[in-house]
Amino acid sequence: MVQSPAPHVDSHLSELPDDRKLVLTRLRELCRAELEGFAEVMAYGMPAYERDGVAEVAFASQKQYISLYLMRGDVRDAFAGRLTGQDMGKGCLRFRRRDGVDFDLVRDLLRATAAAPGPVC
Repeated sequence: MVQSPAPHVDSHLSELPDDRKLVLTRLRELCRAELEGFAEVMAYGMPAYERDGVAEVAFASQKQYISLYLMRGDVRDAFAGRLTGQDMGKGCLRFRRRDGVDFDLVRDLLRATAAAPGPVC
């Protein structure tokens, strides 16, 4: 995993190539809009969003793709139908093409995460 030594999300985003910066900035905007009451932090070298000190969502610019980490198994399970056919790891949704990010799906996942606390994996 590519990890950033940046202490803040702003500095992390500023070190990215322009083409990735646009997509990751949009992911950040969605997280900030939909995850009301969550704290934005840098954790494990990537932007993460914590509720009560526990990260539930994060995103990263990897070498071959952009990742959205969904640490809530209940949310992933609730969206199983919409996640079918997506490139998924155990807890991450991978977008191999920057123009292939489904921001509507991301928004809905974030809204479901924010709706109620749940167990993280």
